[in-house]
Amino acid sequence: MDEEDSGFCAIERIEGALTAGVLLLCDHASNALPARYGALGLDRQQFERHIAYDIGAADVTRRLAAELGAPAVLTRFSRLLIDPNRGDDDPTLIMRLSDGAVIPGNVGLTEEERARRLRLYWRPYRESVSNLLDAMTASGPLPAIVSVHTFTPFWKGALRPWEVGILWDCDPRLPEPLIEALRRTGVRVGENEPYDGALLGDTLDAHANSRGLANALIELRQDLVGEKAAAAAWAERLASALRPVLAAPDAHIIRRYPSRAATRPFRIVRTA
Repeated sequence: MDEEDSGFCAIERIEGALTAGVLLLCDHASNALPARYGALGLDRQQFERHIAYDIGAADVTRRLAAELGAPAVLTRFSRLLIDPNRGDDDPTLIMRLSDGAVIPGNVGLTEEERARRLRLYWRPYRESVSNLLDAMTASGPLPAIVSVHTFTPFWKGALRPWEVGILWDCDPRLPEPLIEALRRTGVRVGENEPYDGALLGDTLDAHANSRGLANALIELRQDLVGEKAAAAAWAERLASALRPVLAAPDAHIIRRYPSRAATRPFRIVRTA
């Protein structure tokens, strides 16, 4: 690691049983930046907004890992620095404009700086996930992957009615029974809402779909998980819904499905 970043760790790893049958991920866990970047030219208040991280997602992930006895990998850097949930060739990998905010530190970025961020932040996260999956696969059973995100209650003035969104691309093994389980408890669930889960190069595409592992992306509305106690309560609720889904033998075998993203005529951009 470069000398100026020697005190900054790109990832947080929560230990759990390699035989837990599920790996938890949190791509947008933190709003922190290494000291050398300051605030990327932004007012510090911008880092309390959704553009910098997924509010409440880290607290939900940590509690969910404890509930399931599962390992987890979380980022320690803001998505404004580089987005670990984008492919390395995605034009939204390093945002210059996000929900009305210009990010001065990302404008006119050199190829050298782009490569530096990939090397020091994006790649260590991706490699940590891959290495942990290898270890879990060797220990058995094959792990499913659950990624935790959050979304804003409003977008462009419109209310988002869902409490939880379950996103996926092509593999229904986790999403469909999870949606049913949550709805039975009265949760308002969006199916591939407020975003479509088919995005080539994102974390689940790179680590789950490519390996044929069962997976789901859980989006929680930020006003429901912004406080630690509320985040813990939702994590417990999710754990109750996930346990029977993860107990199904089909969740731990390799199945490959063709991605919907490859045939979609437009790109889905997930930013809030």
